[in-house]
Amino acid sequence: MATAVKSKLEQFLDETVVFYGPDREILGDHRLAPRSVLEERAMAKHRDPHTTSLLRSKLEVTAEEAFYQLEQTGAAPGAKWGDLIAGIFTAEGDLAVASSGGVLLFSVVCQPVLRYVMKYWRNEPTVGVRPGDVFMSTDPRFGNIHTPDQNMFIPVFTDEGELALWVMVIVHEGENGSVEPGGMPSAAESPYMEGIRMPPVKVGENFTLRRDVVTWLQNSVRDPMLQIQDMKIRLSACLKIKERIDEIAREYSWEELVAALRWTLEDTEAEVRRRLAAWPDGTVRSTVFADSTLRENALIKIAVEARKRGDELVLDFRGTSPQFTNRSNNTVLHALKGMLAQEFLTFVWPDLPRNQAVFAPMRVVTDYGSALDCTPEAPNAQSMMTFFPAFTALQMVVPKFIYACSRRYTKILSPWYNMITTFIYGGINQYGETVGNLCADLNGMSGGARDDADGENSISPIFAAMTDLGEQEVLEEETPIVKIVPHRLMTDNCGFGKFRGGTGYQMIATVRRADAFGFMTTCVGSKFPSTYGLFGGYGAPTYPLCKVKGVNAFDKLKDLPEERWTVASIMNERPFEGARYSTHHMGMQFEIVKQGELYMIVQGAGGGYGDPLERDPDAVIKDIRDAIISESTARRIFKVAFDARTLSVDAKETERLRNEEREARKRRARPFDEFLKDWVKPAPPEGLPYYGAWDDRETIYMGSPERKAPRGQALGVTMPDPRDVRIAQLEDMLRKAGINLQE
Repeated sequence: MATAVKSKLEQFLDETVVFYGPDREILGDHRLAPRSVLEERAMAKHRDPHTTSLLRSKLEVTAEEAFYQLEQTGAAPGAKWGDLIAGIFTAEGDLAVASSGGVLLFSVVCQPVLRYVMKYWRNEPTVGVRPGDVFMSTDPRFGNIHTPDQNMFIPVFTDEGELALWVMVIVHEGENGSVEPGGMPSAAESPYMEGIRMPPVKVGENFTLRRDVVTWLQNSVRDPMLQIQDMKIRLSACLKIKERIDEIAREYSWEELVAALRWTLEDTEAEVRRRLAAWPDGTVRSTVFADSTLRENALIKIAVEARKRGDELVLDFRGTSPQFTNRSNNTVLHALKGMLAQEFLTFVWPDLPRNQAVFAPMRVVTDYGSALDCTPEAPNAQSMMTFFPAFTALQMVVPKFIYACSRRYTKILSPWYNMITTFIYGGINQYGETVGNLCADLNGMSGGARDDADGENSISPIFAAMTDLGEQEVLEEETPIVKIVPHRLMTDNCGFGKFRGGTGYQMIATVRRADAFGFMTTCVGSKFPSTYGLFGGYGAPTYPLCKVKGVNAFDKLKDLPEERWTVASIMNERPFEGARYSTHHMGMQFEIVKQGELYMIVQGAGGGYGDPLERDPDAVIKDIRDAIISESTARRIFKVAFDARTLSVDAKETERLRNEEREARKRRARPFDEFLKDWVKPAPPEGLPYYGAWDDRETIYMGSPERKAPRGQALGVTMPDPRDVRIAQLEDMLRKAGINLQE
């Protein structure tokens, strides 16, 4: 009897799950899923490479059509300006085809979403996966980047009722009801402040959205019209892909289509392994730093050790900073892997099909509880502040491997600029509507220098191709934002080198006709560069957020000539009498802006390549003419002699100056061992808020030399509220001034 009771109890416990939470096993495995029964059967019959290539091309065109449909009809700024993508996945959840434009990262990280549905919902009696079902998710703990990204996906079945594949579209929707408007709250101190946390949920049946679910989502955000409009648009794009796939299946067969998807994945992985095998075996290390949590200054270490053996590449991030338990700059593991995949999909092997298999031969090693592999209770709305620098670390590593390769599939590239330098906004617009989102300026990131050419100026983000900066007129029509200077290139804002990095632009913004509208900014790199040079090239300059308060710029437009409307001129010359000028690190939390007050930010630069002393003097002069660099920089950095009036180069004097500088370098040089004695310290210096490993990655520092723990035991850092810190500072100042404070 006792045995029978125990059996029933065990059965009850097995069948009763209190909470279906995130699945770390799914998030940790980015390999291709084993072949399904349908795939085995289809691949045994269909192996013609010409048919596979033809079908893949048809599917790529299908994804491309959906991408442009979304871009032309979407309501969110992210939809209008290309921060979206369309993809086709196998039945088991592997990305097989993606549109050529858009944020490939979005679709790469959705592999866990589909695997979660297949593992937990497919056979769950109250959910299931059936023809006509519509699913959606936002929560990065189940397989997204951060909560403002909203996907939508539908299953596609064969005529015999077998699950053949999935189609999905993903858009950076923006506003999601988070603690700050716009969807990317750097003020979030827990996941419960980050807006809609939606695991994979069935939001529709019979290809129709459920109105109760839509209403719930509308009720959770500041802009309910935007929410319903883009949900319908995303569903429409999914249905367009399905329509085209049905046509392809009728022309060929479902088995040929399924076989083509799987052969594409397996052939891609085989080709990646072949290319990796051609790299020299070895180990390359790289370290980058984020310089703030977006709420306070900090030096956050992100380190990678890349070990290449045979046809496998191991990316080891152990020793990186611990997670911040009440800051939003943490990254979920699969988001890190998705970003790392961008390096190979976009910058190293752009000729390969855009699918999951490109990253399959690579292994990522992390410390659980670190800033790059955070726990579910750590906020991560601003995960870009850690996984973008991790991408830069990888961009520093890869050229060291491929430099010696006899065959490359793209040029060697210095690091791309890596920050979302833009204004996130929110409040009540000029029509009395509550809105919140972000400007598309982030899509103008500057390109890194190439091994034979300069980087492109303000061209595209590291995570996407063929995105747009947006139209200023559209922004002014929909919001009270006015950009007095929308996109003017900044002089000397480039990574110097034999070939210089692309330069970034400056933006000067304000608001009008609104009393309850404001900005926030979310970047690192205002005190310590976020982007570095390669093989002797310089990194990006640092720029803070600059503000001019107590002024109405609209009253001053005629008083200040157009050429003086620059960040440098305004901050250095201070032309507005009585105004308050200040700088701030680029992690400014949301604040209300009064009409005419100026908020000024600068898009950073791509890294330089090679020694600046090897740059063609004529190229230096051209950069002066184009206002890319100043005359002072030409003389001081590039050591070019020229006539200031005619800008003609003095070749002999230039050669003399450069040789003189090379000799000066030799005089400054010291033997390496001697250099280390002064340079290397046993621990981080006192007073430096340093996070991560120091001289060995087995000891993790957490803000000071005294606060440290063995690697793996530093499970998180809790930061004080900056307002409490400021109050304490002010109280201390009052006490020192002899003012007694009442308790």
